[in-house]
This record gives sequence, structure tokens and C-alpha cells, in this order.
Amino acid sequence: MGTDVSKVDPTRKPGRKPGTTKTGGRKKGVPNKATASVRDAARAYTDAALLTLADVMKDEQQPAAARVSAANSLLDRGYGKPSQPVDGDGEGGPIKTVHDITLRGVRPDAS
Repeated sequence: MGTDVSKVDPTRKPGRKPGTTKTGGRKKGVPNKATASVRDAARAYTDAALLTLADVMKDEQQPAAARVSAANSLLDRGYGKPSQPVDGDGEGGPIKTVHDITLRGVRPDAS
């Protein structure tokens, strides 16, 4: 017994049927236990890492690029990275959408 080809929707993607809910895996909002231990181990070095960044930033023997990078890293961790505004003209103006529709005709062969 085969599947009736006329009833198969070629645009339908494989997976759950419409209207059904997720049945397996982690529930939304539950942290990943596998990466939690790595994250906790890395966080144990937070104080030492911040002190190292501060030492590099204050050490005038270090290259300027290293000092600036250390300072930026400290600021990013203390205050978060600056937001990146999205605008259309670089001056805070609106984003403009331009659509270019071209109609091309094909001349049939005159044979």
C-alpha cells in the first residue's frame, strides 16, 4: 500500500504535526548542565582575570594596543558593551526601504 501522491504537500517540512507541542528535550529556561560546570570553573578566575587586565592597563611598559584592549575589556565587563543604534543615514534618521522591480520580457523565437 502506497501513499496517495495527490494528498502529499510538497511544501510541508518534516517534523511535528501542526498544533502539537514539544515533547522532549530541555524545557524552556532550564540551564544546560553540561556547560554550567565549565562556566562555574571559569568564574572562579574572575578576580584574577580582572586584576590581570588592570595590571596590563596600568603597565606603561605594555604596548598601547594591549593597554587599550585591557581597558575596554574592563569597561565592557563593568558596564556592558555600548549599544549599537540602528539607523538609516548614520545620523539617527529612519531606515528607508527601496524596492527595485524590473520587468524583463523574453521575445519568443520567430521560427
